[in-house]
Amino acid sequence: MKAKKTNTGIDFSYDANLASKLNTEEPISKTQLKAEADDQQALGVRLTELPKDKLLKLDLPEAVLTAVLDSKKITANGAIRRHKQYLGRLMRDLDNAPILEQLARWDGKNSAENAYFHGLERWRDRIIKEANALSEFIALYPQTDIQQLRTLARNAQKESAAGKPPKSSRELFKLLRDVTQATQENSDADDDQREPNNLS
Repeated sequence: MKAKKTNTGIDFSYDANLASKLNTEEPISKTQLKAEADDQQALGVRLTELPKDKLLKLDLPEAVLTAVLDSKKITANGAIRRHKQYLGRLMRDLDNAPILEQLARWDGKNSAENAYFHGLERWRDRIIKEANALSEFIALYPQTDIQQLRTLARNAQKESAAGKPPKSSRELFKLLRDVTQATQENSDADDDQREPNNLS
């Protein structure tokens, strides 16, 4: 049986330029799809590690929020694995950019807080061990109760020498935190008061 002849008027000869235009978008490889799926699942797992108050701030769809909260109740290994995969599928339907931005902000704040507390620990250790550290701190924070600071430093030195629990050392840390936080809050308030003048 002979094939029917068709005459559509279209030239089906190969056009290299046309072919290159049609193939500009390369198909996504299975490896890339797997990597993206893994990223989505990892983000879902990261959400399960957040406290509920932070989860609520992310404005997640109800199905995602419920799945994240439910994950905290699952203990069996097989069920945990299946639930992670389920979370990953839910996350694929979301715009993850706002979530990632908020997580980055929280991570940055945590890093700043950790650096702040490490700084306080260094001040406390220096004030206990170095004679000039106390006057340096007072120069930076003149509103400090000098007598209380000296007393706590002396008591911390005695406790350390006697091998006693560091009660005064902890109180000294708390005093340093209170003084530095109060200074920061006053500085922020001054900035707020000056801001309207800068806007005019």
